[in-house]
Amino acid sequence: MNETDGPAANTDQEFPLKEDIRFLGRLLGDTLREQDGEQTFELIERIRQTAIRFRREGDPQASRELDAILDKLSPAQTVSVIRAFTYFSQLANIAEDLHRNRRRRALELSGNAPQEGSMARALSRVAEKIDPERVAAFFGDAIISAVLTAHPTEVQRKSILDCQLEISRLLNERDRVVLTPEERGANEAHLRRAIMSLWQTRILRELRLTVRDEIENGLSYYRYTFLRQLPRLYGELEDRLKAQWPDREIPVGPILRLGAWIGGDRDGNPYVTHDVTRHAVLRQSSTALDFYMSEVHILGGELSQSLRMIAVTDELQALAERSPDGSAHRQDEPYRRALTGIYARLAATSRVLDHAPERREVAPSTPYPNADAFAADLQVLSDSLKANGSGRIADGRLRSLVRAARVFAFYLAPLDMRQHSGIHEQVVAELFSLGARRGGYLELSEQDRQKWLLEELAMPRLLRSPFLTYSELAQKELAILDAAAALHATYGAQALPNYIISNANGVSDVLEVALLLKEAGLIVPGSSPTSQVNIIPLFETIGDLRGCGEIMDELFSLPLYRDLLQSRDNVQEIMLGYSDSNKDGGYLTSNWSLYKGEVELVEVYKRHGFKMRLFHGRGGTVGRGGGPSYQAILAQPPGSVQGQIRITEQGEVIASKYSDPDIGRGNLETLIAATLEATLLLDENRAAVPQNYNDVMEVLSNEAFSAYRNLVYETPGFVTFFRAATPITEIADLHVGSRPASRKKSDRIEDLRAIPWVFSWSLARIMLPGWYGFGSAVEHLIKTQGDSAMRNLQEMYARWPFFQALLSNMDMLLAKSDIKIASRYAELVADVELRERIFGRIQDEMQITMRHLFAITGQRELLESNPALARSVRDRTPYIDPLNHLQVESLRRFRSGEHDDRTKRAILLTINGIAAGLRNSG
Repeated sequence: MNETDGPAANTDQEFPLKEDIRFLGRLLGDTLREQDGEQTFELIERIRQTAIRFRREGDPQASRELDAILDKLSPAQTVSVIRAFTYFSQLANIAEDLHRNRRRRALELSGNAPQEGSMARALSRVAEKIDPERVAAFFGDAIISAVLTAHPTEVQRKSILDCQLEISRLLNERDRVVLTPEERGANEAHLRRAIMSLWQTRILRELRLTVRDEIENGLSYYRYTFLRQLPRLYGELEDRLKAQWPDREIPVGPILRLGAWIGGDRDGNPYVTHDVTRHAVLRQSSTALDFYMSEVHILGGELSQSLRMIAVTDELQALAERSPDGSAHRQDEPYRRALTGIYARLAATSRVLDHAPERREVAPSTPYPNADAFAADLQVLSDSLKANGSGRIADGRLRSLVRAARVFAFYLAPLDMRQHSGIHEQVVAELFSLGARRGGYLELSEQDRQKWLLEELAMPRLLRSPFLTYSELAQKELAILDAAAALHATYGAQALPNYIISNANGVSDVLEVALLLKEAGLIVPGSSPTSQVNIIPLFETIGDLRGCGEIMDELFSLPLYRDLLQSRDNVQEIMLGYSDSNKDGGYLTSNWSLYKGEVELVEVYKRHGFKMRLFHGRGGTVGRGGGPSYQAILAQPPGSVQGQIRITEQGEVIASKYSDPDIGRGNLETLIAATLEATLLLDENRAAVPQNYNDVMEVLSNEAFSAYRNLVYETPGFVTFFRAATPITEIADLHVGSRPASRKKSDRIEDLRAIPWVFSWSLARIMLPGWYGFGSAVEHLIKTQGDSAMRNLQEMYARWPFFQALLSNMDMLLAKSDIKIASRYAELVADVELRERIFGRIQDEMQITMRHLFAITGQRELLESNPALARSVRDRTPYIDPLNHLQVESLRRFRSGEHDDRTKRAILLTINGIAAGLRNSG
């Protein structure tokens, strides 16, 4: 697979990327020859060249030739072709990631203006307009968090990812280091071995992924990136602040944090039990402690300073004297002795936290009471080095370890708990019915429910009794909360600080969770009630988003709840659901409802005097809130960021953002830069959104909502079409996640989880959740308001970041859509009338949407304003097309009764391959 036939690179900037893709393609082709024979290689090469000829030259004859070749493949040939094109997409991803790093470094070396989204650019802009006191306040109080979640679009096995990381490392070596001919030959030989290992590694999982598997997959990104790159980023930030304000000390608190849902999110996942949650916290803790002990051991080798050569502080000398290291060979090496003592205390801490250290300590010691004490010991070393002329040494590995201890502590990352409001309702009703209030809680009105809940929350008594028997559901839910309380006692309250309520649509939904937390001792009643947990309502349907301001206004008016918030520093976090609101009301209405909800919440919080933190439940694809994080944060309404923001990172997006250390650090840097700008610049200088923009969006939203709801929920036969024209049924058989595809056993769209809903449309290249309804909405606006409507839309696009982000993300998804490929999936619908009726509507809407998108943006083609992404999509498409064709044919055979392993394997492999090619499929 030698990528030599195609248009020459448009610019010198793109040439190295083209060369890398050609090189990796050649190595993959050679591997193919060696492993599957010359005949298979020639077949795959013919398919590749024909697909390129069709896509790049628009040759209709090439399309017919491609179909003829693919239709004649044997089952064994089908699998070989799928694997080849899948691996080529994965290798192209590696080359693109390397090129991103290459371009970033080139920009930094050029001395040109800093890149958008970088801290250098953000600090430069802030320094022009904002006084250092406000900057210092931001870096002291901000909370910016990327929260890793496990969702069934992460189609990569860890074994595959490990092979890819080795290939990336070797390709990076060729780019960064001037190699001798012999070294270059050795590098290529190593690359060939890595690509052969990749080819010989099974792509698919043989068994369904368990939650424990997901926990380990999530932890791998800490080892790849976070544990080293996050402290490095903090160090770079401190250095930049010092350079920007040399006369002012601006300390940086632990503003950038990571979070986790894996093992704590039980909404719709029956496999998350109290044992799993306990296991998740234990594994996170052991990952942090293993890292600390390894780094302390390495530091013991590095800090070899002798008292014959240097002086030390009294604090350092005392720390060395307390060490169990009594070796005569190290009596003049106080730093080594101190580190031996620190290691012994870490080993003891590890055992207390149920984890055996890999390397034994010199002698037993006392465990650390918390990570702050560990960081304080490390700081003693740092202060001593700096006080005695060795600041340069202190600013190396030791500086990073001090920061790691303060950021990751002994629990690595806060684990969120999440459950559906309906489950809480059932458990609370059971507690009431068996406890002191023998009545029908479920039959009560909302106001009466609140009355019961508030009365119980004010009482010191518990509702549950050891002498009563509870349902399996109630026992499971209460066991998880009891486990959370025990984990708080062992690891600290920050190990499990948040409880998220899915489908929150009333004040009672929040109070029910408060009552359950009280049952576990996590809320203590009294004249000054306290809570050890943040209770976070998740508003995720269009109706929830429209009513969230009113709900929070009512909640904040309750004296008892206001008292609880005082124990949480008067901060109330709210989670906003992008994916379910999209599935409920479509792309445009979802985004507008989210925006309006945030605007209303800003006013509610201001009126009640509480601090707001928004948690954005963004997925990988645009249909679930995906898209560039920098633009997304800057597009938030004024006043909605305030230095506090959390964002989910889901699915294959985690691998694309964080498996490469440099790209991972860059993405984390972007989160800080965007939050800094949104907090200190946009809120100050951005004018209020003109009322006519709001009016236009209201009209567009209503019309788009009607168009989307009419198609998805009101059109007879739509569910039949969806299940036949996409691989939704087969996705459930791919071992990509522990969570079932639907919340309930039904075929209803309402019960389907948003992730497989979006994933299915992506694989079929329709991407419907990311654009449907926009074209009809604009069409209506023009018909009712005339020529001025388009001028208004063009002005909104030119001046309003929200509208720019809305259309930019839609532009990207339309570029990854393909109506011709989609039509092949539609042919899987046996009912011809149903197929033509529904697919015809989808096709018409896509054409209208693209026409109006071009008119508003001034583009002549998709992604015209983003040439790098346009190039990426153009280069990838010829490798995705054959996979789509083979998937359709495999689905056809499977659904007609050919249930042999090879047919099923082909379907699952194509799901994996298409996702790898699209990169943000779910």
